[in-house]
Amino acid sequence: MDERSRLCSVWLGSETGILKGVDLDRKQAFNFCNTRTLSREQEVRALSWGDSAESELLVGCSDGTVRTFSTEKGVFTEARSCGDPQEGCFSGLASLRGSAIITCVECGKLRVWREDSSGPVAELDAGSNVCRMRQSPVDQNRVATGGKENVLKLWDLERPEKPVFTAKNLRDDWLDLRRPHWVKDMSFIPDSDKVVTCTGYHQVHVFDPSTPQRRPVLEAEFGEYPLTALSLPAAGDTVVVGNTQGQIALLDLRKGLVHGCLKGLSGGVRALQCHASQPLVASCGLDRFLRIHSLKDRKLQHKVYLKSRLNCLLLASRELQGGGAGGSAEGGAEQEVKEEEDEVWNSMERVEEAMKRKATGGGGEEVKRKKGGD
Repeated sequence: MDERSRLCSVWLGSETGILKGVDLDRKQAFNFCNTRTLSREQEVRALSWGDSAESELLVGCSDGTVRTFSTEKGVFTEARSCGDPQEGCFSGLASLRGSAIITCVECGKLRVWREDSSGPVAELDAGSNVCRMRQSPVDQNRVATGGKENVLKLWDLERPEKPVFTAKNLRDDWLDLRRPHWVKDMSFIPDSDKVVTCTGYHQVHVFDPSTPQRRPVLEAEFGEYPLTALSLPAAGDTVVVGNTQGQIALLDLRKGLVHGCLKGLSGGVRALQCHASQPLVASCGLDRFLRIHSLKDRKLQHKVYLKSRLNCLLLASRELQGGGAGGSAEGGAEQEVKEEEDEVWNSMERVEEAMKRKATGGGGEEVKRKKGGD
């Protein structure tokens, strides 16, 4: 039993296929995988809790495999094939009534899998180029999908024949030209039927399925670069969005105004998640850092370097402890990833450089290292 997994309150998936756990109290990061058998086919694309007690973690890999990780034992306990890699990577992963799981791939195949069945027990087509699938935190049978030239759709898995809501595209611009749509991420607004989305055209839209209007009831824009991820704080009146340039902002969902920006990032944002009860937001992306900011004063609380480019993250619902400076967290991270470096260097084959003797004009000999070009 690995006690380290019990200490971790933040979980991240990397491009190299490593599941990483971070203990913010002790400023430590751990790798939960065998680094000698890693490959790009095991790239972690989605993370989700397997149960309400957060004792199991679902890890979706780019080879179509969903692995189950026990946070109590610190080991992978199960792996099941949930699709063909040719269908694309996972764009969403969620649990459903205990042992069942929901998967969605880029080609639009949304499936429900049960533990006692070799194939999917339900399947629907959400359209091509799906970028994200999200599950409602209130109703597990309700999911949302969207992607490039694939408008927001809401589905009821108990009636999967057709979506219960399909968004309508934006009105034409002032030149009567069609405005393209590209849904990158979405989230269900608490205590309402509304859904908020961010797009690859730096837009934030709010849809209300309870009204006859299928176009957004609120439109806002942030910056000039594609938005890649969003998350809602517990209050639900603001949304945190991040883009490809490492910019993160807080937007008011009532007026569509920017409240402020979070600083310190230097690479594209891949994932965002607000804590369930604390005013904190975690972010990760291409610069290999996990950052946690306060939503009250927008200051950086934690900063941990994790060696690999990060795709996704998942926060535990328990209260995050530890505070203060990002510098101390970064300094401690160098010691935390030393174990990973040692494993990589030990797995490398040792190369010996050949030696040769060269005669000199004075009759003596000198020893010279043989260069690769000789």
